[in-house]
Amino acid sequence: MRNFIPFIAIFLASVVAVVMARSLTWEQNHPSVGICTGECYEKYQIERGIRKEKEAKMLAIASPADLGKRIFGGCAACHGVQGEGLVGPKLQGQESEAIVSMLQEYKNGITRGSMSNLMWGQAAALSDNDIINIAAYVESL
Repeated sequence: MRNFIPFIAIFLASVVAVVMARSLTWEQNHPSVGICTGECYEKYQIERGIRKEKEAKMLAIASPADLGKRIFGGCAACHGVQGEGLVGPKLQGQESEAIVSMLQEYKNGITRGSMSNLMWGQAAALSDNDIINIAAYVESL
């Protein structure tokens, strides 16, 4: 067995050398995708501006329920994609006034149940308009 140790060491060193050489070659022949300067960056900024304009126009004509649907993605992990309830309670069938009231209470730090400590943080990040929009979306489910 001792006679094989030098051969094993040489073999492993060879494998490491080949892998390293291939890695270096790959990086030289395939530059990073995120590098964008000069004209490329200017084009990116123009396209980004156009996208932002289109998004602003869409948001300006969106209904409160449409706006609420965009925000509800963060709620879906606990309440379900359609508000059917998972870890959190079912929201389907709730009226918007009830949802607004509950979210305002959570935002104000009021305990409403065993998950209040989780909901305080979630509601704290919401503006009053966000709450109204979420409530409109939940009512539409």
